[in-house]
Amino acid sequence: MKQFDNITKPQHYHGKYGLEAMSVVDNFIGDLAGKAAYCWGNVIKYLLRFQMKNGVEDLKKARQHLDWLIGEMEKTDETI
Repeated sequence: MKQFDNITKPQHYHGKYGLEAMSVVDNFIGDLAGKAAYCWGNVIKYLLRFQMKNGVEDLKKARQHLDWLIGEMEKTDETI
């Protein structure tokens, strides 16, 4: 089996020390659920991969998902 493949183990989701983006998401997602969890996970995903995949486009995607996450959190008035 290859070290990376585009379906189950894309290289752009792995850091230089082998840590996977999904591991970061699993470790830090906390109690978020639904749309907030979706948006938060995408922010993390796009920030982690932007240097190895789509550059500024991924940063813009992260910003859009962050705006949606903020909207979700403001609806429920959840603060930490």
